[in-house]
Amino acid sequence: MQDADRERIISDDYFDLIIEYKANPQIIEMLDGDYTVRIIDEYFAVLHFPLAQLPRLEQSILYSQLPLLFGLTDEASLNASGVFNVRRTVAFNLRGEGVIIGIIDTGIDYTNPIFRKPDGTTKILSIWDQSINTGASPEDAGFGTVYLSDQINQALLSEDPFSIVPSTDENGHGTMLAGIAAGNDVPSEGFYGVAPAAELVVVKLRQAKQANRAFFMVPETSICFQENHIMWAIKYCSDVARELNRPLVICLGIGSSQGGHTGRSAINFSTNAIADLPDTGVVIAAGNEGNLGRHYYGQIDPAIGSNTVELFVGEEDKGFTLELWGNPPGIYSIDILSPEGEYIPRIHPALRVRRTVSFIFESTVIYVDYQLIESQTGNQLILMRFQNATPGTWSFNVYGHGDMATGFHMWLPMGDFISRETYFIQHNIYTTVLSPASTLIPISVTAYNPANNNLYVNSSRGYTRDDVIKPEIAAPGVNYLAPSLDHTFVPVTGTSVSAAHTAGIVALMLEWGTVRGNDPGMDTNAIKNQLLRGARRRQNIMYPNRDWGYGIMDIFRVFENMRADIER
Repeated sequence: MQDADRERIISDDYFDLIIEYKANPQIIEMLDGDYTVRIIDEYFAVLHFPLAQLPRLEQSILYSQLPLLFGLTDEASLNASGVFNVRRTVAFNLRGEGVIIGIIDTGIDYTNPIFRKPDGTTKILSIWDQSINTGASPEDAGFGTVYLSDQINQALLSEDPFSIVPSTDENGHGTMLAGIAAGNDVPSEGFYGVAPAAELVVVKLRQAKQANRAFFMVPETSICFQENHIMWAIKYCSDVARELNRPLVICLGIGSSQGGHTGRSAINFSTNAIADLPDTGVVIAAGNEGNLGRHYYGQIDPAIGSNTVELFVGEEDKGFTLELWGNPPGIYSIDILSPEGEYIPRIHPALRVRRTVSFIFESTVIYVDYQLIESQTGNQLILMRFQNATPGTWSFNVYGHGDMATGFHMWLPMGDFISRETYFIQHNIYTTVLSPASTLIPISVTAYNPANNNLYVNSSRGYTRDDVIKPEIAAPGVNYLAPSLDHTFVPVTGTSVSAAHTAGIVALMLEWGTVRGNDPGMDTNAIKNQLLRGARRRQNIMYPNRDWGYGIMDIFRVFENMRADIER
């Protein structure tokens, strides 16, 4: 690959788009030749072009081509999920032997002893650090540096390991996920990895480009990942597993509240394709957005033809986005009332409307983009980008056009992309599952507290906007003991904890099915269905439901059910 291509891929002076390259040649035709295209798979490619050309191209760019931005989904017990029972049963004694777990996150502290084999060598097969561009990268991606196990072992023997393998985990989130899923047992500290014999492939995601981050008003201080970088990471983990002919589990503890919440963005298509492969399981955290007031659902009152939405904006949140997705086949429009009482009359719908709304008595500017037919979902999108937002209560009247405009959803950004001081006054806790957990085939996991069997209060709730059952299962995720960057263990909470726990369980199932030959070729759907059959369910709750999915994870019951089926 030429140096110029690599510079375009990594430089903040170049803007990134995800394009369906077979269907969208027109964008490339508009460029002056200073661009790079890298093909991810048979459908999607990434286009890198000069940021200076963005104003000229912006009218032609579709929402679906903008890489969505993702953040971390975080803020006890193996007994609760039946893991210890599976280990103690002589016929099973499953520990993840022969299985690869892919961790796509903030990296890993590879020096932590919980990631070493009994002989002292690493159980990390490779680290692709997307943020380091000094060494060999995956040929098709063209950025980052790959460090193989031999290099990691050499580093572990050195007095200065980071001079050989400089990849680090500054945040600790990736180390936490890897430790929960595949860390060595440390009984003296009360810590047990779910699949301690599994090996790891780790991708440290690079931070989103400043230009893409600025477009969606994401604070510079927020940990923020770009959709195309995650898609490359998923492909890399899959490629490594196929090359080694090993079963693979991919764990994603990241999420985004952007998009239509129907599982139809580029990352959803990419994740579905990998999850559908044999000997593969994909596990994704549902998110921690359920109780933070960042979702609104409204129905159009037929008597007045509108619905009033009130949004309180905190002092800290000067820039943010707000997305309105209308239920099909209805058409929707909005007016705006600022906290100071300045009124913007209804912006009437058309196939494509772009307005810059500048307030006279306030410094707020809102960029309003109507898309009657958003290219991936076919639904209407109204995207609002706030700049210098005035604190206080904003009101929006949402109007329905015709008798088919029945309802709509609105979402604020997730995680620390926005403070908790900004929220919908009449918010709705449901339909808060993040992307890519909304993807059809992967296993979407919510969090509960095994100490009292209560759902984690901030867990994202289902279903998707088109009523697909997500999340599907609950796993331990409250006050869960996990490794930290100082090589101690601390309690952690969140749905990414539950996802890592579940990823370890899926590794045990792939060891039993693929490695031991009991049921080779299981894909994510097959694994998921076995987990759902074995889930524990309360008698006073109807399943599936928006909170718990199909119930609480219990892998021992999964194998009990298999035995019962065989004996019939």
